[in-house]
Amino acid sequence: MIKQTLIDFFSNHPQKSLLIAYSGGIDSQVLLHCLGSLKTQHAINSDIRVCHVNHGLSVNAVKWQAFAKAQCQLFGLPLDIIEVNVQAVAQKSLEALARDARYQALKSVAKAGDLIVTGHHSDDQAETFLLALKRGAGLKGLSAMQSEMMLGQQLLVRPLLTISRADIEAYAKEYGLVWIEDESNTDERFDRNFLRHQILPKLNQRWPSINKTIARSAEHCFEAQQLLDELAQQDLIACQSSANKLSVVDLNKLSEARLKNLLRYFLSCHGFLMPSQKQLMQICQQLNAQADKSPVVQLAECCIRRYQGELHLTGIYQDLSLWQQNLALALLADDKPLDVCLPDQLGWLSFSNLSAQVQENSDWQSVIKKPAEQQKVTISFSHENPRCLPQYRQHSRPLKKVLQELAIPTWQRKRLPFIFYDNELVAVVGQFVCQRYLAENSDSAFTLSWHGQLPL
Repeated sequence: MIKQTLIDFFSNHPQKSLLIAYSGGIDSQVLLHCLGSLKTQHAINSDIRVCHVNHGLSVNAVKWQAFAKAQCQLFGLPLDIIEVNVQAVAQKSLEALARDARYQALKSVAKAGDLIVTGHHSDDQAETFLLALKRGAGLKGLSAMQSEMMLGQQLLVRPLLTISRADIEAYAKEYGLVWIEDESNTDERFDRNFLRHQILPKLNQRWPSINKTIARSAEHCFEAQQLLDELAQQDLIACQSSANKLSVVDLNKLSEARLKNLLRYFLSCHGFLMPSQKQLMQICQQLNAQADKSPVVQLAECCIRRYQGELHLTGIYQDLSLWQQNLALALLADDKPLDVCLPDQLGWLSFSNLSAQVQENSDWQSVIKKPAEQQKVTISFSHENPRCLPQYRQHSRPLKKVLQELAIPTWQRKRLPFIFYDNELVAVVGQFVCQRYLAENSDSAFTLSWHGQLPL
């Protein structure tokens, strides 16, 4: 049954190379043995490679690595061994961290067009469904695992999802296979192991076809989620003003259920984790905030901010108010720029004499008057709201008013580098130079360039 299942599955992917995710446990051992046998028998023609990920979480990790080498040598299959460093993170299970590290490793060694193949079976599917149910997941979570899904640029496939653990064990017994027994698989502190050893055996004893009915329910959830995604795609077209922005006016035209569905889809399109119900409600409340307010909801990996009639999706930013760097521009060489690395992935500033060859790939560039010999030059992200006269204005205004005039969102204003000479504002990098500090001639000027990540 397993051999025929694999033959049928991969007949839909002719000429595709396979990368087997191999732990050495019984599931991946059966997968490796069966695919290796089919390759030897010319029942499948795919090129096969194997990847073993060493998580470093067990004292037996080195032994498992050696076992993987020996098993691949039996079939003459090339093996990649990737060592990962899994570190504990608050509010995330070790199992989830190891899984994420494993998939990152698989993506790193997979070639373009490879199928990444795992040995997940119907018992795994039932466990995944129940874990999602325990978390209170929606349709997307209750869809559990799909037989095919994109993993980065590769297709992740699970050809054995219709096969039971009992079928896997019967195959291993028939062919006299040996495999690794991970000691953590018996630790019922892990939710999946608790379900595997305590709950699912009782459910199967009472209802022998429970795994099949759970798989059917997961498929219904997946189809329903596809319909919700199609609706969200239509709503996104109507509400999206740019890649990272949604129109508040258009969002307010949606029912609460459609609004939440769109927000989940919007975050999913950017690869972010799903928000909680409480966080979704907070985002919805932003839509009705007073016009002069700029509320923000911080999620696990990003922020949703409201500004001037739009919801903005941004990163989680550091507080840069205390960051400051003094420069010795007098040391600026004729042929070599002075580079200053900015914090929080904001790239770097480059100060160059006009006689030097200035790089043209900067995100912003301007020519500025040089400081006097004794003047202190400072880069900072904070200010005391000085009056300033930008190069494009006729009259001076307080800096806060100028930044508002430029329609710069509040969080971006805190991520703009300010250049000061002796505490007097010279330039707001990325925006303007004050008129007093415009270059009068090439001998008294330098070029200031901003390279890298401009603030979102």
